[in-house]
Amino acid sequence: MIGTEVEKAVLVDHGAFHVLRDVEVEITVEIGRCRKKIADILRLAPGQTLELGKSAGEPVDIYVNDQLLGRGEAIVLGDRYGVRITELSSGNEVLP
Repeated sequence: MIGTEVEKAVLVDHGAFHVLRDVEVEITVEIGRCRKKIADILRLAPGQTLELGKSAGEPVDIYVNDQLLGRGEAIVLGDRYGVRITELSSGNEVLP
């Protein structure tokens, strides 16, 4: 029996997608959003902090060409950031 979602994802039949393997897409990882008035944005200075709407430890959203692919956890790989995918979208979810 298959134990994880990652293992299930590997078993997906990609069918005719092999012809698209070399097409590049944009991947975006969103750690959070906030809404500010223009006046507040104009007062920003280096060193200030913008508070985002997500809590620390909450999953980040992963988008491919502005379509939700899934969610994951932000990780550090050496001196770079990465994302460990924890769930994949069913394709029925709508962008926030």
